[in-house]
Parts: sequence; C-alpha cells; structure tokens
Amino acid sequence: MINGMIGIKLGMTQVFSPEGNVIPVTVLKAGPCVVVQKKNKQTDGYEAVQLGYVEPTAERKVSKAVLGHFKKAGLPPTRRIKEFKFVAEADKVNVGDQITAAQVFKVDENVDIIGISKGKGFAGVMKRHHFRGGAATHGSMFHRAPGSVGASAFPSRTFPGMRGAGHLGAARVTAKNLQIVRLDAENNLLVVRGAVPGADGGYLMIRISPAPRKLRLERQAPAAAKKGAKTGAKSPAPAKKK
Repeated sequence: MINGMIGIKLGMTQVFSPEGNVIPVTVLKAGPCVVVQKKNKQTDGYEAVQLGYVEPTAERKVSKAVLGHFKKAGLPPTRRIKEFKFVAEADKVNVGDQITAAQVFKVDENVDIIGISKGKGFAGVMKRHHFRGGAATHGSMFHRAPGSVGASAFPSRTFPGMRGAGHLGAARVTAKNLQIVRLDAENNLLVVRGAVPGADGGYLMIRISPAPRKLRLERQAPAAAKKGAKTGAKSPAPAKKK
C-alpha cells in the first residue's frame, strides 16, 4: 500500500453537503503517477517507492544523471519525482506500474498536503510576526516599527532568533487532516475540505494522514446531586447568636 501521491492544485470552490451546508473545498489533480524505483530493506534499509508525476517532459530539460535514472527503469523522464512509504506485504507494485487516485485514496479519508506557500517578498514585523504595532493616533511617531531589540551597553548585540522584518512565504507548509469530500476516479480529481498551501498550478505531495483528527466532544453538564448526598462543597457556618 502506497501512502501518497504527487498532485497539482487546480483551485478553490465550494460544494454543498447533503444537509445543505456550504463546504469550502480545494480541487486537486492527483496523478496519475508512475513507479520509477522501489526501495527495500535489504539494499536501502527501508521500504518505499519513488513516484514520478506523469506529464510530457523534454529530455533536454532533465539533467543527465536524472535521465540515466529513468533510462535504467525504462521510462520516459517526468518533471517531478517524490518518495512515499510503501508496505510490501499489503500490495505488490513493480517499476513501471501506473498509480491512480482511486488506488490510494478513499472518500471521507483524511490527508496531509505539503506544498510551497505563496511568496510575499520582504515583509515587516506586523505582517510577518503579527506584532501589534503602536498607536495610530496623530503625533504618536510610532506606528509599524519593531521597537527595541536589546540593550546597548550589555550585551551590545541581538540574541539569535530575534523576530524582525524579512522574507515571508515561499516555504514548505503542511496542511494536516484535510477530509476528502469527493473523488473523481475517471479524471483523478480529489476534492478536499479547506485550503491548501501554494498557488494554483503548484505541485503538492498528498499523503494519507498517519493519525486521525481529534474531534472536540461537547462537555456534558454535571448531574444534579441527589437530596441528602454528601458533596465536596462546605455547608455555610451557622450564624452566631447575639
């Protein structure tokens, strides 16, 4: 059993549940992928499969090392290659096999989606670290500045990890436990609840969530104490006679 696939983010929309509730969803194109390499415990120390996202790619756009890797497998080169965990006892997969979305995912299953977030360039502390900022009133002279970053006499430096302005976005982000609402097996489309990192057309890693989502249970009201039963509350002290 393979625990994930490579996909592409197509965009966001909304669907309606059977109860009539609006669900914000993201449409993903999951695969098809081809098995480029199998790894096992004897030679590599672990079990996994290397998948390539099936799309036409010119050989001149692939390095010679990667091109030799594909020629060894007897496959045309693909633009994206990712490795996923694989349990050999559960299913048999060979190099060259094509993997589709219906073989890996099921409706109502939770998935983790990994992608590169949108780059936002150079950002200040209010946007990057959610600083509160100064007063917006006239004459404040302190609005969006970061403020003090350390003492001048000692230690005469800023400590590592000090939050400040800098590059924001364009980083690896994982959206966990997103529910698969619909699955189009013919077109390899997944419709998942919620937002997914990255821009439309970006490549993603779609993995089956290792742990299910923990649902919040409604708190039950404490049962009323029976008449005459002992409770932890202290009884009021009797009033003193004058």
